[in-house]
Amino acid sequence: MGAGGREVPISLDGVRDKNIMQLKKINTAIFPVRYNDKYYTDAIASGDFTRLAYYNDICVGSIACRLEKKEGGPVRVYIMTLGVLAPYRGLGTGTKLLNHVLDLCAKQNVSDIYLHVHTINEDAINFYKKFGFEVTDKIQNYYTNITPPDCFVLTKFITPPKKQTV
Repeated sequence: MGAGGREVPISLDGVRDKNIMQLKKINTAIFPVRYNDKYYTDAIASGDFTRLAYYNDICVGSIACRLEKKEGGPVRVYIMTLGVLAPYRGLGTGTKLLNHVLDLCAKQNVSDIYLHVHTINEDAINFYKKFGFEVTDKIQNYYTNITPPDCFVLTKFITPPKKQTV
């Protein structure tokens, strides 16, 4: 709730060259890793699948995705990052960001959406499970600078793969 007991809406905005620094600042504040230029190129290239979240015109979170197209097949969406600054968690910002991407997936030819989550990040694992994601793999030594170095792959299947007819 905002001042005077009224609800303060969370607004979403696209990521473009002119506001890419907002995404860089959010990532630096939230995540223990530094992202390379390819991350930011992929984020911008994903168009509507990457969003910044604003609370009272303050950038407080983001979701950044990469679209992976297999020749002749459906698109997969990889969530590179989804994060909200700690003081603004619990306001529905992460939910709004993820629902935005899930809605886009449902409207397009997206087979599934997936991400990597640190094996000890139970809050994130439980968050994604609420949206129908399931643990589909565990990768040993995925991370280089954090302990433990392992991650889970969480996947949500959007559209069942179409069967080939002969």
